[in-house]
Amino acid sequence: MNQRGDVAITPEANRPRVAVVGAGPSGLYAVRSLLEAEVEVSVDVFDRLPAPYGLVRYGVAPDNQKMKSVIRVLRNSFDEHNDVRFLGNVSFGDDLTRADLQDCYDAIIYATGTQGERGLGIPGDELPGSYGAKEFVSWYCGHPDAAERDFLLHGPQVAVVGAGNVALDVARLLAKSTDEIAATDVPDRVLETFRNNRITDIHMLSRRGPAQAKFTPIELREMGELINADIIIDPAELELTPDEEKQVAADRRQRKNISLLREWAQRPLEGKPRRVHMRFRRSPVRILGESEIDGVVLERNTLLEDGKVRGTGEFETLDVHMMLAAVGYQAQPLPDVPFDHNTSTIPHKAGRVLNEDGSPEPGEYVAGWAKRGPTGVIGTNKNDAAETVRSLLEDLVERDLDTGRHDRKRVIRLLEQRGVDYIDWAGWLRLDTHETRLGQQQSRPRVKLPDLPSMLQSSRDSEPPR
Repeated sequence: MNQRGDVAITPEANRPRVAVVGAGPSGLYAVRSLLEAEVEVSVDVFDRLPAPYGLVRYGVAPDNQKMKSVIRVLRNSFDEHNDVRFLGNVSFGDDLTRADLQDCYDAIIYATGTQGERGLGIPGDELPGSYGAKEFVSWYCGHPDAAERDFLLHGPQVAVVGAGNVALDVARLLAKSTDEIAATDVPDRVLETFRNNRITDIHMLSRRGPAQAKFTPIELREMGELINADIIIDPAELELTPDEEKQVAADRRQRKNISLLREWAQRPLEGKPRRVHMRFRRSPVRILGESEIDGVVLERNTLLEDGKVRGTGEFETLDVHMMLAAVGYQAQPLPDVPFDHNTSTIPHKAGRVLNEDGSPEPGEYVAGWAKRGPTGVIGTNKNDAAETVRSLLEDLVERDLDTGRHDRKRVIRLLEQRGVDYIDWAGWLRLDTHETRLGQQQSRPRVKLPDLPSMLQSSRDSEPPR
């Protein structure tokens, strides 16, 4: 019997083998769903970075440690199950190909999330000082891809374009004091940049109105609790049409958002060091400057019945010297894996990857943002992954499995033959301990190592330096 007491243990040599590409929330929730099923499987989880947890580690704002507590759930699959392995610092398409995984595993789950983002696509967007929010988030979260990046927060004014939680995160961190940033897990060099933050005014720009904003009330409420910044909103920008009033009345999230915004619009200013200006129905149409940003031209919008916006021909110029666009993440194609360029997702039916003629690719599945696009919160991935795993398990029953794939050392030999410096779970735990100890020395939750060489070195050290 297995640990649930209801299914006989399958000998390792006969267990189906599953590869999960991506160790973020969607991939690890898929692993949990596999472990909860009444089928004994062996699972290898690959990630191109030495650290697991994906968006939780490299996307959740560093001042939101409560949201990062989901890590305690996600890590259990590795801590408690010998049949689950972590293989980090392995790049899909370079170190291992699709054909390699097809040769070594009975099933593959692609859970790679989104690697790109949408730009503003306006004149001047290429100027120094105009960035995508993902680039900025990767930097302050200590992503190795941003190890050489730095941002000059000399201000005094910056524009953040977008009406979702990422825009809120970016604006909130820019508005916080150095002491508040110092209490987070940002890398040391990021903290040093925030120590020199000279920004006084953050302008949040939304193309649509407040009733169409995608903020979640919990995230929005944090803006009103900033100890270092006043929130400035023109009450006239919160006026709604009769149809919008009905829309808001029928939606609990929107009701809470509008209530908060209206409360702040009436709140007297307290003269705090920074100010967050929340502007609605404004689109940036041109970034000014030659060698650097001198400002941005905004056009006032009106909302159409179909939910789209139309410019009114009324313009204003905002004196800003930095632009951060939080207008949406976007998946990129994986090497040799089907991809729908119209939706920027891997085409699927109930998680089964579909080829060009619409038929399922045997043994290949997708979960998370690569499956549905960049929507939902971290917990959304749980049901999403469960659907994919149900399809996978249904298909396993129907397939004749190749027992030649069931040698767990096969993929390890392949990585070693190619000289891939992969990191296992024990290596990650050494890196995790190192970062935690660095944090303890500074009374912080941890201090992230932001570059690949230092991460790899710490994953090998038997005793992290004190």
